[in-house]
Amino acid sequence: MLDKVQKIIDEYNTIEAEFLSPEVLSNVEKMKELGKKKAKIEDTAILAKKYKALIKRIEENKGNLQDPEVLEDSEMKAMIQDELKADEEALADLEKILVEELTPKDPNDPKDIILEIRAGAGGEEASLFAGDLMRAYFRYAEKNDFEINILNKHESGNGGLSELVATISGKNVYKKFKYESGVHRVQRIPKTESQGRIHTSTVTVAIVPEVDETEAIEIKKSDVRIDTYRASGSGGQHVNKTESAVRLTHIETGLVVTCQDQSSQHKNKDQAFKVLAARLSELKREKEIAENSELRIKQIGTGDRSEKIRTYNYPQDRITDHRIKQNFSNIPAVMDGELDPIIEACALATDALQDE
Repeated sequence: MLDKVQKIIDEYNTIEAEFLSPEVLSNVEKMKELGKKKAKIEDTAILAKKYKALIKRIEENKGNLQDPEVLEDSEMKAMIQDELKADEEALADLEKILVEELTPKDPNDPKDIILEIRAGAGGEEASLFAGDLMRAYFRYAEKNDFEINILNKHESGNGGLSELVATISGKNVYKKFKYESGVHRVQRIPKTESQGRIHTSTVTVAIVPEVDETEAIEIKKSDVRIDTYRASGSGGQHVNKTESAVRLTHIETGLVVTCQDQSSQHKNKDQAFKVLAARLSELKREKEIAENSELRIKQIGTGDRSEKIRTYNYPQDRITDHRIKQNFSNIPAVMDGELDPIIEACALATDALQDE
């Protein structure tokens, strides 16, 4: 335990020291990158330092109780014994928290994510609900102080959304979002429906954990076809007159990644390769899970894009998560970003399965 505690403290101290180096102070991007790393481990590092401080004080007080002068002073001895007892109880409680913090159940939990939303079956209603889900996820991200970066967005003519690709970064983002992967089905009466008939439509959501350079599958230039084109805009002065948008096609798998919302072709290309690397790694992960049927059954948040995971029944104000067979109410609050009750229920179900 002490080795793990010391490791997180050393990592935190190294990041703090890097902040003071001239190289970092003169590089805004580097400072931003270090800031993200620091934020992800700061709470755990503070607990780790408190843990070490408690151990040191306990050892000191145990030593003090061997001091002849203290042994002769009954009042001093009682005071030290009380402090020692309180510290030992606090240490036991803190150790439980640190074990949880330092032993992630899913190695992807701390990672940032790539969020993909696509309208499915149902025409205009599907695109409208895709827009609703996007706003729900963005509100949830904002409430958790996560950073959103839109890479590609195609709005539909009715004010809905046909496709969105964005990155979301912060502390334990994948842990928060991983249960959202799959097909979301909505049942509601469209505003244009004069007969009051309930319409059913679907939206596909994919949550892909980002990978760093050491984890990423190597992508050779010969494996990818790169196309550039003008990014779509809202017209007038916003129309992009240069070919800044980038489309990557991975020849072997047929995966296509487009990025057009960054300020330059170079940035769009970098982001597109980042998304492609994450998707290829996720494909590999899904294949490994599929090959292990027992693990597949015990995983709720596998990200199977063909699996219907949730139904939103508006007339009955009922959300059903089909994986855990549990219902939730208050759709307006959920669509305003109040996702924690559903996410926590999925997490508890996952923990229960893993404990079997």
